[in-house]
Amino acid sequence: MRRVIIAGNWKMNKTSTEAVQLVKELLSKISDVKDVDMVVCPPFTSLESVAWVLGEGSVKIGAQNMHWSEGGAYTGEVSAKMLLTIGCQYVILGHSERRALFGESNADVNKKLRAALATSLIPIVCVGEKLEEREKGQTEHIVRDHVLGAFEGFSAAQLRRVILAYEPVWAIGTGKTASPEQANEVHAFIRNVLEDKFGELLAKSIRIQYGGSVKPENAASLLSQPEIDGALVGGASLDAESFSRIIKAVT
Repeated sequence: MRRVIIAGNWKMNKTSTEAVQLVKELLSKISDVKDVDMVVCPPFTSLESVAWVLGEGSVKIGAQNMHWSEGGAYTGEVSAKMLLTIGCQYVILGHSERRALFGESNADVNKKLRAALATSLIPIVCVGEKLEEREKGQTEHIVRDHVLGAFEGFSAAQLRRVILAYEPVWAIGTGKTASPEQANEVHAFIRNVLEDKFGELLAKSIRIQYGGSVKPENAASLLSQPEIDGALVGGASLDAESFSRIIKAVT
C-alpha cells in the first residue's frame, strides 16, 4: 500500500517571519492527521527557521531545488549537504518553472537526482506536458521523455526512494485542473513506462503525486483515484486553512 504524500511548494513567497507564522497555523490545524506524509517547501531563506519550528514532528521540510555539485564556484546555488545540515528531508527537482524559466534539461535533472540519492534526501521529480503538447497528442511522448531522461543510468533499486510528481504545465497556477480521470490516466501510463524499463515492483511501489491547481474543492476527487498517491500543491499551500483542508481530504 502506497502511503499518501501531500507537499506544499511555496515557490518565491513568504519572508522568514511569514513562513514561521504559516507553519505554526498549519500545525494547529493538522494535529489530528495520521497516516499521511506532509511536507512544506519554503524558499531557501526560510528553510532553517521553518525547520526549527517543525522539529521532529509530523510535517517535514523540503527545498525547491539544489545543485548537483558538492560545492564550488556556483554562485547562487546550494548543495544537498547544505540542505541536509539545516534539516531538509525532501527536495523538488525538475519543476516545470525550473525547466521553462531557467533552462533545466532532463540531463540536469538526472545529475541533481544522482546527487540527491547520494545523500538521504528524498527527491520529488516533476514531469509534465505543456498545453500545446497536450493538444497535439504529445502528452505520453513528453512524459515518457521526462521520466526516462531523469532516471537514465539508474537501477530500480536506486529509485526506490524517489517520488514522481505529474504536473501538467497547463494546469499550474492557471486555475485549470486535469480531471481526476485525465490525471489518473497519465499516472497509470507512467507506471507502465516504469514497468517496461525497471520492472513491476518499482512501477507498483513508487509514489506519484498530482500537481496543478490542486485546491480544497477538487482534492478529494483527485486523491480518490487509484493511481494518484498525493498532491504537490502550489498556491493553496500558502494558506494554512486551504492546505490543511487538502491534507484532510485524504481521509
